[in-house]
Order: sequence, then C-alpha cells, then structure tokens
Amino acid sequence: MSNYTEISFTSDDGLRLYTRDYPATSGPARLPVICIHGLTRNSADFDELAPLIAALSRRVLAVDVRGRGQSQRDPRHENYNPVVYAGDVAKLMHELGIARAVFVGTSMGGLITMTLAAQHSDMVAAAVLNDIGPVLSEKGLARIAGYAGKAVALGSWDDAANFIKDINQCAFPDNSDAEWGKWARRAFEQIEPGRLAPRYDPNIAIALQTGKLRPTSLAARMAFRRLAKKRPVLLVRGELSDLLEARQADWMRRAAPGMQYVEVPNVGHAPMLTEPAALEAIAHFLATVP
Repeated sequence: MSNYTEISFTSDDGLRLYTRDYPATSGPARLPVICIHGLTRNSADFDELAPLIAALSRRVLAVDVRGRGQSQRDPRHENYNPVVYAGDVAKLMHELGIARAVFVGTSMGGLITMTLAAQHSDMVAAAVLNDIGPVLSEKGLARIAGYAGKAVALGSWDDAANFIKDINQCAFPDNSDAEWGKWARRAFEQIEPGRLAPRYDPNIAIALQTGKLRPTSLAARMAFRRLAKKRPVLLVRGELSDLLEARQADWMRRAAPGMQYVEVPNVGHAPMLTEPAALEAIAHFLATVP
C-alpha cells in the first residue's frame, strides 16, 4: 500500500498534471513541503525522502513537472521552461489552498524554486537547493546534454539499470546493483512487452541541447539573491558534482552569507537527499523554519 494519495489538477493552459500527496503525521501544524525533481526525473525520486519529512509533522507534495512521470506532455516544447513550471506550482498551491510552503528543489527543481520566489515571493517560506544555483558548470551541462532527450528504447529492466548506471556511475560510485535497479524503475516505464522508454518527453531537453539554458544569467543571479535574502536557504552539494562545482558553491556562499551549507561526500550530481549528511542537514533546517 502506498503512503501517499494521488492528485491531478489542470494547468492554466489545460494540461493534466500529477502530484503525490504524503500526509503529515500527528503533531503541531507546520508548513507543508513541496519537492520538485530534476530535468529528466519525476516525483518517484522522493519516495524515500518524502515519508521521512512527513514524519516530522509536515505534509509533503512531490510533483511531476509537466512532461514527466504521470503529468501530461506539452505539445509546445517552448513551454518547458522554469517560468511555466513555476506557474504550474503556483496553480497547484492555489488549488489546494496553500499560501506558503517550504521547497526542496533538486537541480531543475531548484531553478523552479528560485523562479517562483522571484514571481511570488510570499509563497516560498524557505528552500533547500539540491546541487543547483544560478551559476553552473559548463562541464556538467554538457554531460547532461549528452544523454537528456536522446532516443533510447530498452528491452528489459536489466538493460535499463545498466543504462542508468552508465550515465550516472561517475556521480554515484558506491551504488549497488539493487540501487541501480530501483533507479531504473523510477526513470523508465514499460510501454509494451519487451520495450521500456524514459518517463519523460524527449522535448524537455531542447533548451539544453540548443544552448538556450546558459550556465549563468543576470536574472538567475538576481533570483537567487532575492530568495536567499528574504528567507532561510540550505544548499546541498554533492562533493563530486560537475554541475555545481566548488567554485560555484563558493560564489553562492559569498553572495548569501546566511545560507546554510552541507556537502555530501563521494556523491555527484545530484544527491538523492537520503544520504546521512543530507538527511541530517535537512532535518536540522526544517526544525528551524515554521
């Protein structure tokens, strides 16, 4: 039996979007937490973290961003951008009567969080940015562009696990075969007997492949400064990350001296947030916000 309920809602432009809703355990009412995944990922990435946060007396919503997981694919690929994604999150909050929330954003999810804070500052009470910031490494962007959106059809779950391992082992050198298998079932779906495909629309990667997603921009830097100036922020960085390297993290820490920071050892982009160092930092962070 799943420990969440499923929510479907309609975006402002008519797409059916999906969210997992994990109820808070008993205890004093706390602000809910909204978890947003990375570029090619989906809400299943939080299937271990979300129940742990819910046990801290917080409702947790883990979204499938449009074009991923069980959310509908957008026929207009130009809509696959953080401004539209942030609007979808705002719509979800409005539909559920949530005025403010704490955000956990992995990679692209962190960019969405920064964008939402720039558009609707009052909606973001605090934020955990997972291996992401307004200044990124071209090395990491190039690596992700090398596989994101590329056509791949696999014949078995073992094939899918091996594929996931091939493109991610540099970031997770300690993963076991069981962990790669679990990751594969989050990332792929069986579309017919003997054929698996990624659980996302390949068009989500067009902006990255065409160079429209830049390693830095003035707007991104301003959005981050606004986010970190007005509310508590925790930056989680993978020690081996090639997207948010040490020098980019150092820039963020200088730009936001009050920001909390944790580095997850022997993990690259992006930590799953179930690592002991990440869990401890997130629990401590959540204890300090409403």
